[in-house]
Amino acid sequence: MRLLLIHTGGTIGMAATPQGFAPQAGVLEDALQRLGAEGRCPAGVTLRPLERLIDSAEATPEDWNRLTRLLAEAQGAFDGIVVTHGTDTLAFSAAALCLSLRGLAMPVVLTGSMLPLTVEGSDGWDNLADALRAAQTATPGVWVQFAGKLLHGARVRKAHSSFADAFAGAEDATPPLTPADSFAPALLSPQRVAIHSVAPGGCIELLDFAAQHCDGIVLRCYGSGTAPDTPQMRAALRRAAERQVPVVAVSQSPEGGVSLGTYAAGGVLREGGVIDGRDMTPEMAYAKLHHALSAHAEFEARRAFLATPVCGEMHTG
Repeated sequence: MRLLLIHTGGTIGMAATPQGFAPQAGVLEDALQRLGAEGRCPAGVTLRPLERLIDSAEATPEDWNRLTRLLAEAQGAFDGIVVTHGTDTLAFSAAALCLSLRGLAMPVVLTGSMLPLTVEGSDGWDNLADALRAAQTATPGVWVQFAGKLLHGARVRKAHSSFADAFAGAEDATPPLTPADSFAPALLSPQRVAIHSVAPGGCIELLDFAAQHCDGIVLRCYGSGTAPDTPQMRAALRRAAERQVPVVAVSQSPEGGVSLGTYAAGGVLREGGVIDGRDMTPEMAYAKLHHALSAHAEFEARRAFLATPVCGEMHTG
């Protein structure tokens, strides 16, 4: 099979320096040779490091565009692709690519590591070998391979900051949808999207500021979709509605999602026009807002897109 390995940066390709771990040239080349000698990597994998590596903590939607273009250009030339990525924002990138690459007729598998390949006992060896295998066998779509698990990219989140088993997916995650008959990569335009978490006695002025200055807001609510019903909350949501700023509610709980009609305490959100994000992850809601704002000019079209499952990112029931 024709496999492509795109190295975007991240811990997996680093080495120790007096200043701490830093990117080092040749790490992935050496890794492919070693895995090949061990029989864990097929021959002829094409390696393409990005000209400018991405520091995962500094990744932006423009980096998602760069990846989207590279992956779209590879369709037809390769049967599967592995993307090495820093773990801090890997879940955001996976979510964004699920949306931008809908209909791509091959698997794209993101992976990384918690320890560099240059460090003894690195988890990167197994992750890379597993990802190369998944790129040959998985169904078309965007996946995350980590710690022996193949996770649907639209439903994945980073669950631990230091364990090798760092990523989790929704327990009832659905597989990617069947590829479309035609494929057209979706690129993003610059947008200002904020994530705001409700908290007991929290500063609602921050939400109000976002309603005044941002193009979209992810609102991380309590439990199944409740929030403080205060004059300040109502004013902030009213301002967002007046400016036609879509607000998407997701849960602070890692499983279960929101259902805005469940509790009376969620009435302030329903009445404020907040969109029910159901069981979308915050990472997916953030990426989907960027896509909604970039692809649709009309407010109602944006709302409809955000409320509709498009790549297996949420359930409708």
